[in-house]
Amino acid sequence: MNSKEFTNKINDIVKEKKPITYIDAIVHYCESQNIEVETTSRLISKSLKEKIKAEAINANMLKIKKGGTLPV
Repeated sequence: MNSKEFTNKINDIVKEKKPITYIDAIVHYCESQNIEVETTSRLISKSLKEKIKAEAINANMLKIKKGGTLPV
C-alpha cells in the first residue's frame, strides 16, 4: 500500500462515518486491518497531516504560536 491509497481509504472512512475525526479514522482502519498504528506514519501524506493538525488545533490538542500580536 502506498501513501495515496492509504489517504484515500482514510478519507472514505471519514466521509462514511461522520463525525469521526481523521485520527480516529486511522485508528479504526488499523484495528480493522490488524495493523500497528505506529507503522502507518510512513503512509500519512502531507495533506492528511494538515487535516490532522487542523483538527488537533480546533480541539485544543495543539498550541499554536501567535507571536507579534497584542490583545485587544
